Order: sequence, then C-alpha cells, then structure tokens
Amino acid sequence: MKLNPGFEKNSVGELVSENYVFAAVLHYFGISFYQYPTDSLEKVCRKHKVNPQQLVAELEAWAEQKEPSVEDLYLNPIELLVAYLKKKHYYFVRQELPFLSNMVSGITADSRYASLMADLKIMFPMFVEDFIHHIHEEESRMFKRIELLQDIEDGNFRTQDALVILEKDPISFLADQHEIHDDEMQGIRQLTKDYFLEEDAPLTMKVLYHELQNFEKELSIHAKIEDELLFPKAVQLELEALRKIRKQIQTN
Repeated sequence: MKLNPGFEKNSVGELVSENYVFAAVLHYFGISFYQYPTDSLEKVCRKHKVNPQQLVAELEAWAEQKEPSVEDLYLNPIELLVAYLKKKHYYFVRQELPFLSNMVSGITADSRYASLMADLKIMFPMFVEDFIHHIHEEESRMFKRIELLQDIEDGNFRTQDALVILEKDPISFLADQHEIHDDEMQGIRQLTKDYFLEEDAPLTMKVLYHELQNFEKELSIHAKIEDELLFPKAVQLELEALRKIRKQIQTN
C-alpha cells in the first residue's frame, strides 16, 4: 500500500476505506478503527503512543507476505507441512479470530443491521469456541499421531510396541473424522446472505463482511491442504512404517 505524503493527516475512516487491511494492522497495534472514524491517524496514534511510520512498515510487511503454493508444500517432508499448519493455527487463534471478535462485539450498527449484529454477537463466539476445540483436537490427535509415526520410523519403539501403536487409531480413521472448516461457517454465511451488502452500507459493515469472507476462504484453503496433502502423506508414512515393522517381526 502506497500512502501519499502527509497521510497521517487523513482520517482513520478514509485510510481504512482505501484498504481494509489497514483495519487489521490498526488492531495489531491495539487500535479499533471503528472507534475513530473521523479522527486523523496522527491524533489516534498520539493517543495510543504509536508511530504512524510503524503502522506503514507493518502494512507493507503484510503486503509482502506470501503463502507457499500447494506445489511447494507437496514437495516438503511431512514434518514441515505439520509445522506450517501449526503456524497457521497459531495465526488464526492469535490474530484473525481476536480481530474478528473485536469487530463483532464492538461495532455499533445502524438500524438496518441491528438485528443481524445482535444475532452475530451470539453466533460468532460459539463458532470461535467450536473452531478452537477443533484445532486442539486436531493437534492432540492427528499431529501427535504423525509424531509417533516418525518416532517409529526412527526406531524409538520396540517392535511389538510399535505394532500396537500402528494398529490403534489409524490415520484413515482420523481422516474420516476430520471436519471441514468451511461447513463451520455455514450459519454465518446464511445470516449474512453470503456476505451481501447494499452499496451504501456503513464502512464498519463492509470491513466486517470482507474480513469474515476472507477468513472463510483461508479456512477452505487450510482444510484442502490437510485433506489433499497432509492426510495422504500421513497414510503413506503409516503404511511404510507398518510394512517395516511386519517385516522385522517375520524376520525375527
């Protein structure tokens, strides 16, 4: 994002309307954009003891961030794929969900959206709770299972113990239990009518809908990486470990 000289004299509302990402950057510095729609950025930064140039530097850093392609992830070993997915989980829980929750709980909607926002204030915290539970379940079961498979591959278990581990809770069973994140936002999609807004909708609602829709897209990509890359790699690792262990048993 290129800002004109003297940008700090612009109002927060003007800057956010030019680039919605600015709202997330402000949140990163502890500033809720919807509280200062007409205040200049300079005034808001002074109040929160933030250097405006820091905001710009952070905004530029966000703009330069590039996600690895599916091809890149496919070529990496499974432990790097798990590390990437854990990092995304951390980002969702520490950055994106708090930002969305802050907007949902803090935005005061005009009469056109008052009922919708009242419903969203009830629905979204439930979604967050379910989503965090899903992440914990995934990391404690699926990711832990992959770590065990790697330990077996490295010879850290006795043969018989390894066989017991391999035959309990196979990856294929865990994969069947995997929930698709996209479905978890179905209620929010229905409530917002697929994120539809009138042209004259308030900036706060436009930013909220944009960020909700963007989060849903990220979850969809994340789930696809798990389903199409992580699980097949894990199944392959498990089959190879089973083959080696059974061969050792037969040899002995």
